[in-house]
Amino acid sequence: MKLFFYTIFLVVIGTLTTFGQVYTGPISKPTSGYGSDGIYSIAIESFPNPDFPTENIRIFYPSGITSSVPTIFYSHGFGGYDPVNILGLLNFVARKGYAIVFVPYQASGVTNSQRYNNLLNGFIKAANDFPNIIDTTKVGFMGHSFGGGATFANAYYCFTNLNWGSSGRFIFASAQWYSLNISQTELLTFPNDVKLLTMVYENDITNDHRMANDIFNTINIPAAEKDYLLVKSDTISSYNYEAIHGLPNTASAFDALDYYAIYRHLDALCDYTFNGSLDGKEVALGNGSSNQISMPGGMNNLIQSDTPNFSNPESVYTYPCNSIQNPRKEHCDEFLSVNDTSTNTQIVLFPNPAKSMFYIETDKTISQIEIFNQQGLLVKTANTKNIPISELPNGLYFVKVNFTDKSLIMCKLIKE
Repeated sequence: MKLFFYTIFLVVIGTLTTFGQVYTGPISKPTSGYGSDGIYSIAIESFPNPDFPTENIRIFYPSGITSSVPTIFYSHGFGGYDPVNILGLLNFVARKGYAIVFVPYQASGVTNSQRYNNLLNGFIKAANDFPNIIDTTKVGFMGHSFGGGATFANAYYCFTNLNWGSSGRFIFASAQWYSLNISQTELLTFPNDVKLLTMVYENDITNDHRMANDIFNTINIPAAEKDYLLVKSDTISSYNYEAIHGLPNTASAFDALDYYAIYRHLDALCDYTFNGSLDGKEVALGNGSSNQISMPGGMNNLIQSDTPNFSNPESVYTYPCNSIQNPRKEHCDEFLSVNDTSTNTQIVLFPNPAKSMFYIETDKTISQIEIFNQQGLLVKTANTKNIPISELPNGLYFVKVNFTDKSLIMCKLIKE
């Protein structure tokens, strides 16, 4: 095992000194608050990866720590096993006082299950070999694309079998690919003390947003402890901020989208999860609050949803949700109850389609009814079983029925 401090590491991997580390665009980095760079110098552990011998596992962490720190376990996108691709993120996390574990996995010659095991084995090895750095009682799992889909199965294993995150745990999944090796039952019984932030990108034409929609709407995490954000593209002063599949990738672009859309929310999510900060919750899981969705310099704000249905026609995507590769393809267009896992709740919504009014019949006591449009935006609330909708434009809506026992059911409604 070798310990590299930051300056030494830059000599060994020369491209890291320049490649992908030039901040660009007209909007400056945040200088204070969530998303601003931390105060710590960076140290790096680099050690053999048993499942991918040519690519070492690395831990980026704050130099000079005298005890273990909360740790993020990062799962990279397919083929992105060079840490230079996300060096900005790795550095940011370490400067803020946390550790982040980067485990490369092979893109060819192995199965998807072997890739999942490669990630999981690397995370466990890092935790076992470096208990002086990694505090497994406070952990986050973060992943992008293939890695975003993989976070759920591997996090579930570590949460339920290893009891990681007993003092705080979260998942941050972005632009996720298919989620393998996790069953519907496991999603519906997922530890409900986990925080979840799901993020998709407006101009991602690689991974169908339906995969992220499905997992977010299904997983057994209370609505108050999870959020879903869509990052939009924009042009400011002739500079293109592109919310595409590769974000964040500091080997190709390094700008305000990295800092304000991703680093800021990760920073806040860590503060809320590990320190109990309500200010952090307001930014990371703010349910559409101004502090959560606002972007600087006239950029398009983020779009938040409690019931995401963001997607383009499946023909747009390289990896559509309904592909035979997706073990959850039958769930692509479903909206499922996230808190009500019983089978005896019955509800009738009629007429459907409806013109000016619809009605709800159920034996349970309703606390609130929320109606969302196809973009996942809340357009109406009610607390009676008779709901007038004449003011709503014609189209497809999603009706979220919340009960006083904290369960809920989601129904589709057509307004004509």
